[in-house]
Amino acid sequence: MTDTSKEHAETLLDLAATGKLSRRALLTQLAAAGLGAAVSASAVNQALAAGLVQSQNAANIQSEYDYIIVGAGAAGCALARRLADGTDASILVLEAGGNDEGVPEIDNPAAWVANIGSERDWSYFYTPTEQVDNRPILLSRGKVLGGSSSTNALVWVRGVPGDYDNWAAQGAEGWDFQSILPKLKAMEDWQGGETALRGAGGPIPVMAPTLDSLHPVAKVLIDAAESWGMPYIEDMNGPSNLGVGPNNFNMRDGVRVSTARGYLRPALDNPNLTVLLRAKTTGLVMEGNACRGVNILVDGEQRTIRAGAEVVLCAGAIDTPRLLMLSGIGNADDLADLGIASHSHLPGVGQNLQEHILLGGMIYEAREPIAPPTHNLEGSTFFRKSRAELTAPDLMFVSIQIPYLMPGLAAEYSLPQNPFTISPGLMGVKSRGYMKMLSAQHDGALEIQPNILQEPEDREAMYQGFLLAEELANEPAFREFAVQRAIPPESLATRAEKEAFIRRSVTTYFHPVGTAKMGIDEMAVTDPATLKVHGVEGLRVADASVMPSTTSANTHVPSILIGEMAADMIING
Repeated sequence: MTDTSKEHAETLLDLAATGKLSRRALLTQLAAAGLGAAVSASAVNQALAAGLVQSQNAANIQSEYDYIIVGAGAAGCALARRLADGTDASILVLEAGGNDEGVPEIDNPAAWVANIGSERDWSYFYTPTEQVDNRPILLSRGKVLGGSSSTNALVWVRGVPGDYDNWAAQGAEGWDFQSILPKLKAMEDWQGGETALRGAGGPIPVMAPTLDSLHPVAKVLIDAAESWGMPYIEDMNGPSNLGVGPNNFNMRDGVRVSTARGYLRPALDNPNLTVLLRAKTTGLVMEGNACRGVNILVDGEQRTIRAGAEVVLCAGAIDTPRLLMLSGIGNADDLADLGIASHSHLPGVGQNLQEHILLGGMIYEAREPIAPPTHNLEGSTFFRKSRAELTAPDLMFVSIQIPYLMPGLAAEYSLPQNPFTISPGLMGVKSRGYMKMLSAQHDGALEIQPNILQEPEDREAMYQGFLLAEELANEPAFREFAVQRAIPPESLATRAEKEAFIRRSVTTYFHPVGTAKMGIDEMAVTDPATLKVHGVEGLRVADASVMPSTTSANTHVPSILIGEMAADMIING
């Protein structure tokens, strides 16, 4: 099958699994597309069984479930699958967005940027500061089944062991790398099979492109970095990622495998599992210091659904703290200012916001027309230390096969012919921020402030990243591929000019974390051993908001890990 045929086959199975295709219609469409022999009978039967179960369950929503999971994103889908497989409990998964089936921009890895600003995006904005030239900066978050795992750039990188050891050092006992490694392995089906560090047979297929299959833009980043002196890294989740090489991606046969597809879809035929789409959770049902359910908005109607065991928030680093605060869990003084009665004074709710940053961007003119896009529009990356004394790499560069430029700069500069992008990024951020509600409405305005470039260390690291990009562009392989840097012009000479460009071009990786951090200090919100909210019965958090500090790579993998860990805590007590 071609990649397009595989996308079509997966779409038809998704439609059947959500009750939108009958057996006859599914088989007819598979045959018409010439896919009848390519899709197994077991896959067809499972999808049809799932469609029947979910159609019946959605038509008969109960007033109470054992577990209510708010958010079907990276962590929520993993948690739902493990609970469905490992318990006999009734489980309700609430997703504010719609279904993911039949969306080419989701299935096709190279089309992922089309999800930004679409109906599948919450389209939040970070609040402007002087350090970013007083610009609001887009924060894209997936609003669809699978959450951001359905809309992101598919990069499957864990970070380094020290990231997790650092969590343990901050009070998150049991989250050190050796303790969580079995869960990381259980998540994936690595193309190279099981090793000491990689897993096989897990829900998410993970692959790395071969050198000869990489896009020319991805290849030139590797060639330039190697000639500059960086080691070649075959597997970015191997013993070390300090070097350059192809990235890892969660895809199979050229098609995205999100957590909705890899984790959730195989469990949809379980009658104990109900997935309710376009169901916006507007608050928690609190009885004293206990959470007993949720209030939701479905088809314009408010409903209350109770939880016999507990509610688990998997709504992400923005909406999880918002739901906590809406329900009286947070800083009591701030809640009082909004007219919200306090149920539990937890001043850390909404604090500790962290975000990875990158430049958007440094645009170069290739000597020849750029080849059609492949993989995730990137393909290669490197990790590097901005200072030799660091214990882990803090810089992560990406090559982008299209021009990637912030709106203000796009209005000022004209794109060259054959444009492509090199984007220096900073993972080891020191700046910390917050998010807070500006009204007591569930859909009211928010102030989301990560304080990008607030700390001098972050500004220095990004400056060093800019200089490194300039050095790489002077390597022979790069000069053979590119005519010149078009944006900013190569005439940009002084440090002040370069720092001014950084302020105007800096954006983010869309990786917010930390706003309901696990720990034992006074600003901790969740218990590391259980992920239960401190001082509140019947409520856990399982998403990126519990990270006490961000990882040194993309946050997709650790977000799924948190869902896996939460499931283990619930099942094994």
